[in-house]
Amino acid sequence: MLDQLLALVGPFIVGFLVGALAKRILSAALILTALVLVLAALGYISPQQITAVLQQLGYATKDAIYYAMKIKDTIPYSSIAFLLGLALGLWRG
Repeated sequence: MLDQLLALVGPFIVGFLVGALAKRILSAALILTALVLVLAALGYISPQQITAVLQQLGYATKDAIYYAMKIKDTIPYSSIAFLLGLALGLWRG
């Protein structure tokens, strides 16, 4: 009985945490994008500086995708409990 409960609760909690993390990362990305646009519009940063930052971000994204692919195999993303936790994490997290 306890094993069955843990088999449902574990993926749900992991899904909730992944959803909450994804929501916060997307929020931070939107705020950062708005900040860069405002700074560029006001003339505080140049297009060359934005290009350099985007290029560095591209290098970091390659590394992040590599590690995400490794982690992807450990996350039970096909579990209904995980998907429910993910949805709840994105909505309320």
